[in-house]
Amino acid sequence: MALMMTIYITLIMGTLITLISSHWLLMWVGLEMSMLSIIPILMNKSNPRSTEAATKYFLTQATASMIFLLSIIMTMMYSGQWSIIHTSNQMISLMLTLSLIMKLGLAPFHFWVTEVTQGTSLKAGMILLTWQKIAPLSILMQISPTINQPLIISSALLSTLLGGWGGLNQTQLRKILAYSSIAHMGWMLVIMNYNPSISLFNLTIYIIMTISLFYTLYMNNNLTTLSLSHMWSTAPPTIIIILMNLLSMGGLPPLTGFSPKWIIIQELVKNNNIMIPTMMAITALLNLYFYMRLTYSTTLTLFPSTNNTKMKWYFYNNKMMTMIPSLMTLSIMALPLTPLFINLN
Repeated sequence: MALMMTIYITLIMGTLITLISSHWLLMWVGLEMSMLSIIPILMNKSNPRSTEAATKYFLTQATASMIFLLSIIMTMMYSGQWSIIHTSNQMISLMLTLSLIMKLGLAPFHFWVTEVTQGTSLKAGMILLTWQKIAPLSILMQISPTINQPLIISSALLSTLLGGWGGLNQTQLRKILAYSSIAHMGWMLVIMNYNPSISLFNLTIYIIMTISLFYTLYMNNNLTTLSLSHMWSTAPPTIIIILMNLLSMGGLPPLTGFSPKWIIIQELVKNNNIMIPTMMAITALLNLYFYMRLTYSTTLTLFPSTNNTKMKWYFYNNKMMTMIPSLMTLSIMALPLTPLFINLN
């Protein structure tokens, strides 16, 4: 227990060090603390699959950290200082951007995200897809004026496409959420050059939706779409909340997940970009399609039954009811708060 507490404290401190630092080396140290502390969390369930997932995560993140450290050294040689400056050197900017894209799991370096998420528990997957995204994104926001814009736009468009395309044929909920994470990261990245504040807003909404969904799945031990279908006959209120949350992550109006996409498209159009938001909106339909298909197959394809098990939920004291109001209200019904964030310039 004390060991796990130490690991979680190290995980939190690593991200906080990266967030508050203006020194390149301290940022790198914070990223390394986060990476090394999450590996025992990924391997908490001792089985070959979790060991494989932790190994894949370590190799990918170590490679990204090596490129990041190399770019830091080149920045120091080029500018003579360790503090964050907006360098005009294209090679340094390219290496920094590539290392952070790899750490975030964006296309074309996205293959590790689904494999690692599928190989771990729901709790470890939730940390991997939420908390571990904060530190690399914070660095990207700080260097946003000098990052390689064509690379960022290409990676974002490819991420939204592959995030939707990859989830079409999945039955494992953790893989579906991993592909959804790739697509959401693409939306955050595409607006980074124009308005980093909107990326922060998108990240906040994404974290709220992902945590509430993972928590619900964890409390009910749902890992596959089949287990969701079985829940419809035993706990209809819970399954309705799960599916509403999924549709919100897909960006279906009038749910919360629609607001960041709406604001991002509006900001891109305001900056005289028409093709990029059009392509992003079309690729977002892929995500919405497999969420709609999952909703349909779970709720509308029930076989007739004569037993009373489908009424069991009426007498069942659901242990989740204490957390549902706060988490689900934010992740499903926060769209009316959108006008507060329209003018984020």
